Amino acid sequence: MINGQQVPAVSGATFASINPATGATLAHVAACAAADVDVAVAAARQAFEAGVWSQRSPAERKAVLLRLAELILHNREELALLDSLNMGKPVMDAYNVDVPGAAGVFRWYAEALDKLYDQVAPSAQNVLATITREALGVVAAVVPWNFPLDMAAWKLAPALAAGNSVLLKPAEQSPFSALRLAELALEAGIPAGVFNVLPGLGEHAGKAMGLHPDIDCLAFTGSTEVGKYFMQYSAQSNLKQVWLECGGKSANLVFADCEDLDLAAEKAAFGIFFNQGEVCSANSRLLVERAIHDDFVKRLVAKAQGWQPGDPLDPSSTAGAIVETRQTERVMAYIHGAHEQGATLVCGGQQVSFNGSSNFIQPTIFTGVTPEMALAQEEVFGPVLAVIPFDSEEEAVRLANASIYGLAASLWTDNLHRAHRVARQLRAGTVSVNTVDALDVSTPFGGGKQSGFGRDLSLHSFDKYTQLKTTWFQLR
Repeated sequence: MINGQQVPAVSGATFASINPATGATLAHVAACAAADVDVAVAAARQAFEAGVWSQRSPAERKAVLLRLAELILHNREELALLDSLNMGKPVMDAYNVDVPGAAGVFRWYAEALDKLYDQVAPSAQNVLATITREALGVVAAVVPWNFPLDMAAWKLAPALAAGNSVLLKPAEQSPFSALRLAELALEAGIPAGVFNVLPGLGEHAGKAMGLHPDIDCLAFTGSTEVGKYFMQYSAQSNLKQVWLECGGKSANLVFADCEDLDLAAEKAAFGIFFNQGEVCSANSRLLVERAIHDDFVKRLVAKAQGWQPGDPLDPSSTAGAIVETRQTERVMAYIHGAHEQGATLVCGGQQVSFNGSSNFIQPTIFTGVTPEMALAQEEVFGPVLAVIPFDSEEEAVRLANASIYGLAASLWTDNLHRAHRVARQLRAGTVSVNTVDALDVSTPFGGGKQSGFGRDLSLHSFDKYTQLKTTWFQLR
């Protein structure tokens, strides 16, 4: 979708979109590359300079984005089905969580944009100095396949609300909802050229965006490895701003003074098995105080039975298919590696087949994991949990922070002093106390270390898509 038109790739190339739950080819999708990025950037720049969107009043942009939010909800079943078919998640998760979540994000930023005020500096009496926020221009958003519609909304809503023109590259595994969203955006009243969608492979379309000299900002959610490439592309081109939300290996700390261990076990299972474990902030490291370790593991194994995979289109399924065969093989390699390194499998660990596809993996739990094992250090991005015991608060904090990632963490305790003390010491962008993976559009999401430094959601997200301008009036 470039400049308001559905077009083939300039080269005519396509790639097959495969349903991971059946192995069937769903469609052949335009494989965009550098030439397509050039066309889209030119359209986006022309739209920005013409002011068809960037110069509209906040109230006008607000009205259009609110219409888009309503259209997303009106097309809720279709969008949920598209994401489920593309990447294998249970269709009811997409219907109940992803689609209304995306609509809510657009609605929230629509309501926020006409309530942001600029500033006047405390200058001398003969000076008026204003500090104003201005749209950057052309923004590229590169999003992952695990939450195709939601991740797009997290970046598009604030970028568009601020008045930018946007190029969206969905993951090649999940382009459908992004293309449908572009149609809905036009229907809502977003002008042609302001929102463009370029499906394609990362090494072609994504790289071309990273290197393009007329893109002002690139926001990325995905792996740390690819995030580093985008930093390099910026340095090799025009020093465009690059905002990264990358991998994670989030720790979930359960202390013996937690009074509701059953709830903690239920949430621990949710924190790793929801969305087939394909969540960047998944609580994939469970640190349990040794005094309750065995009891807690028994509770956890029982809770894991509620996350057995099934047909994604069956409304009763709580887990679906892994996104593609390559990722399935990668997850299984971690399971086999944990066996070889001496961890103890207490739950799952096997592939399951439905409808001729074996891209389904049982919820898997390993105990006896030591901090140096790959399962304790590397992002698996699948339904695999590493359980590690600890003997003291100090050891728990040290183990939790012993990671190259710093996206999220959770802790369970009914000691108020410990809750504050430990939360402050955990090096993570979000620390959830007596819950897991807490999230709301009103609070920033992002991390530190090699999880990146970008922040999605909340008013802070506007910082990525605007620049500050000082205007100095010398008065006579």
